[in-house]
Amino acid sequence: MNPSIAASLPCAVEPLIPHARRMCLLTRLIAASDDGATAETWTRHDDLFAETDGIPAWVGVEWLAQTVAAWAGFRASGSTATPAPGLLLGAKRYRARVPVFAFDQRIQVTITVDFVADNGVTQVSGELRRAGSDEPPLAHGSLTLYRPDSMPTPGDA
Repeated sequence: MNPSIAASLPCAVEPLIPHARRMCLLTRLIAASDDGATAETWTRHDDLFAETDGIPAWVGVEWLAQTVAAWAGFRASGSTATPAPGLLLGAKRYRARVPVFAFDQRIQVTITVDFVADNGVTQVSGELRRAGSDEPPLAHGSLTLYRPDSMPTPGDA
């Protein structure tokens, strides 16, 4: 990775992933390398998926997927390339230690790219941890994603 790009971390996630309205669920990208990234989110009462007790643990799958998108967007920011849209094909062995993520916590989401196949299929593993805590991960699992070569982007008609 270009060292001058890495020097711009941490950075806001929103410019890196083209999600509409409030669907960008992460706050900032704090680290990125050739084979992974770490992002952060805050569990807030006004979160799109907030319930009475907190953020449901299944939302962690989307946090993992958005961390992959932020990683791809950050890597593309150092070139003229635009990151291709991606599709989440599935989550394997996603396990959460808690049923909900309590409010007012800073959660770090770390992904590692396990492989990228020639056909655009990517496998990543990841975990969610309470920032600054040495406790076991709140959740962990693997995602399978796909980046097609010719997927329409917003504005294409």
